[in-house]
Amino acid sequence: MFEALSPKKTWEGFIGGFFATVLFGLLLSYVMSGYRCFTCPVEFNNDTNSFTVDCEPSELFQLQEYNIPVVLQSVVGWKTVRMYPFQIHSIALSTFASLIGPFGGFFASGFKRAFKIKDFANTIPGHGGIMDRFDCQYLMATFVNVYIASFIRGPNPSKLIQQFLTLRPDQQLHIFNTLKAHLVDKGMLASLEDA
Repeated sequence: MFEALSPKKTWEGFIGGFFATVLFGLLLSYVMSGYRCFTCPVEFNNDTNSFTVDCEPSELFQLQEYNIPVVLQSVVGWKTVRMYPFQIHSIALSTFASLIGPFGGFFASGFKRAFKIKDFANTIPGHGGIMDRFDCQYLMATFVNVYIASFIRGPNPSKLIQQFLTLRPDQQLHIFNTLKAHLVDKGMLASLEDA
């Protein structure tokens, strides 16, 4: 692929790695979504002096039924499939990891070649140092952070209130009146005339 930068990387490995990454991403996200230690925040309990992992998992980690597109129904023989919503996100994350992630490795290889060094260190014989094993993680970590902030993490009421309080008073009043009118229209709040 980029033989000048990384001569041991092949198209076969790139394409095979893509399919293997997406498949394992789907399978591992299914298995891991069933365990609270992977889906709930770890909290310290002062009473028992231990860590607890107890919460109601978000909808992202609860099995849901999805309709299979009509085109694929004849191929797989099912009309619906039960899966965790996070598995859909795992497809996007796995695709990025396998298609774009290697370019982090190419960048690191180019960086090392510019300084005329083979590896960042020799901690692992024949493989270089620890940084040589994780060179594509810089790109992947950045993508995962942006992806979570953009597509997974939902609106947080306390953050919305914090942002609301930083607005000018006239902007706060505009939002208040808009929200009040919306709640009255939905029947969730009695109008002031009715009170």
